Amino acid sequence: MNMHINRPPLTIRLCGPRGFCAGVDRAIQIVVLALKRYGAPVYVRHEIVHNRYVVEGLEAKGAIFVEELDEIPVEHRQQPVVFSAHGVPKSVPEDATSRNLFYLDATCPLVSKVHKQAMRHQRLGRHVILIGHNGHPEVIGTMGQLPEGSVSLVETVEDAAAYTPADPDNLGFVTQTTLSVDDTAGVIAKLIERFPNLTAPSADSICYATTNRQEAVKQAAPGCDLFIVVGAPNSSNSKRLVEVALRAGATRSMLVQRASEIDWDDVGVIGTLGISAGASAPEVIVDEIIEAFRQRFDAKVELAITAEENEHFLVNRELREVELTREDMAWVNG
Repeated sequence: MNMHINRPPLTIRLCGPRGFCAGVDRAIQIVVLALKRYGAPVYVRHEIVHNRYVVEGLEAKGAIFVEELDEIPVEHRQQPVVFSAHGVPKSVPEDATSRNLFYLDATCPLVSKVHKQAMRHQRLGRHVILIGHNGHPEVIGTMGQLPEGSVSLVETVEDAAAYTPADPDNLGFVTQTTLSVDDTAGVIAKLIERFPNLTAPSADSICYATTNRQEAVKQAAPGCDLFIVVGAPNSSNSKRLVEVALRAGATRSMLVQRASEIDWDDVGVIGTLGISAGASAPEVIVDEIIEAFRQRFDAKVELAITAEENEHFLVNRELREVELTREDMAWVNG
C-alpha cells in the first residue's frame, strides 16, 4: 500500500537567484584553500559568513573561529588568520601586523567598494552618513575605515528626519550592502528632502545579490500561504527577505536554518509555498527543506527565476595556485 497516497497537493515556488552570492562563495573558498595550502589550524576572525552549517563544516576541516585576534595562541601565530566576508575596521589588520600575524582578507569586494566610497566622501570634505543596522559587523567594519566622529549611522526614516549635522551642505552617504531596497529608498528620500546637497555614492551600495534575491521574492510571494527563507537569525539579507515576502503578499513568512526547525503543526494546511535562501545559505539545506515537504505533501516545484547571476570574485593572490576539487566543496554545495 502506498503510504503517501493521502498527501495533500502543494505547489513550491522556488526562487532564483537564491543562496550563495559571489562574495560568500569566495570567502568560504579562501578558508578551504588556506587549509589546503597551510594546513590546520586556520583561524577565522568572526563567523566567515552568517551560517551555522558553513561554520561547523569549516570547523570540521580544521578552521578555528575567534572573535578577537588575542585569542590566537602564541604557538599558532605562524598560521593564517582570515577576516570575514563582512569586512573589518582598519584597526584589525593593524593589530594583526603588530602581532606578526599572517592574514588573508576575505572581505567581499562589494563591501570593500563601499569602504572606498565612504573614504572618498571623507577625503572630499563630506561628513559620511552610513545607512545600516547598528552593531552589524559590516557596519562596524565600514565605520572603522574612517576617523572617529566622521561617520553618522542612520537606520530608519525616523532617524533621517531627526538627524542634525554640523554642516548640512557637506554630506555624502553610503549604505550597508544587505539592506531592504525599498526601506533604504525611503531613508534616502527623507535625507535628500532635508539635505538637497547630499552626495550619493558613485555606484549603488546595496549589492546585486541582495537586490536580485529581494526582487525574486517579490515576484514569487503573492498568493503564497507560507514563505520560507533559508538563513540564519543574524543574517541581515535573510531577515530582509522574510520582510519582503510579507510585504509582497505572502500570508506568512518565516526564517528557517534547517528542516529540523520546522514546526509542522504550525505549517498546517497550505497549497502554495515559496522558498528562497539568503546569500550565506548553502543549496544543500534548500534541498533538505524541499525533501522534508515532499515527505508530507504531494509537492511539485515551479522555478521562479527573475535574473541570472554570473559574478565571480578572485581569491587572494597567495591562494590562486591551490586547486580546489569537487570533493573539497561537496559538503557545502550538496
